[in-house]
Amino acid sequence: MKIPIYQIDAFTSRIFSGNPAAVCPLKRWLEDSLLQAIAQENNLSETAFFVPEKNGYHIRWFTPVAEVDLCGHATLATAFVIFTHLEQSSAEIIFRSRSGRLTVVQEKGLLSMDFPSQPPVPCKAPKTLIDGLGREPVEVLRSEDYVAVFSGENDIVDLHPDMEMLRKLDLRGVMVTAKGGNVDFVSRFFAPKFGVDEDPVTGSAHCALTPYWAGRLNKKNLHAHQVSQRGGELFCKDCGDRVSISGRAVMFMEGSITILT
Repeated sequence: MKIPIYQIDAFTSRIFSGNPAAVCPLKRWLEDSLLQAIAQENNLSETAFFVPEKNGYHIRWFTPVAEVDLCGHATLATAFVIFTHLEQSSAEIIFRSRSGRLTVVQEKGLLSMDFPSQPPVPCKAPKTLIDGLGREPVEVLRSEDYVAVFSGENDIVDLHPDMEMLRKLDLRGVMVTAKGGNVDFVSRFFAPKFGVDEDPVTGSAHCALTPYWAGRLNKKNLHAHQVSQRGGELFCKDCGDRVSISGRAVMFMEGSITILT
């Protein structure tokens, strides 16, 4: 059995930057153990698998160690593959997922994803979080992940977290963020508990960062940079109970996986 595979750099227009994701189109669902083994073999932060349905596609996301409920950059990468390689005629793609109905629209060179908003709420900072980051944030909140807010962009760039400590957190991971210099806000994302020490660009994290910074800056349209080593650019919009997260993507590799049966 051969399975097509694409490696896409998401939230960038240049290869060797943004966040790489593997995308595997399937005709039908395979065993979960095989999907997980493929994701582990790919050894990227996320591998997306999708199956066509009557009115769209069913999409699932796997890290090297577990299936997850939502992944922004792998959704963007999947939409890019569908638009550019699978003869998608409509300008809109509808995905069914563990996080509900997701749509991606192609417009003016950008892929725009419509995701559920996940506004973070203030919380007491766990000692594990402070020790893991190596410095105390000015504010800590929680949504699907912890959100640690710092004073400035340099605080984010200069962080060298203790991944073994962050692995002990009770949530998926931690977003560190601050107001940006040339953009509205910057961030980094760490999720060693799920086999991803640092994710280069994290679309799903912006489901929480967008409503937070929209409130702080009193604006709905936001320009964001994730300041990981690879880096990435996102255009976000606060739409109440939904957020729009937009970016570009580029193909790095195309091939096939051979499964011997």
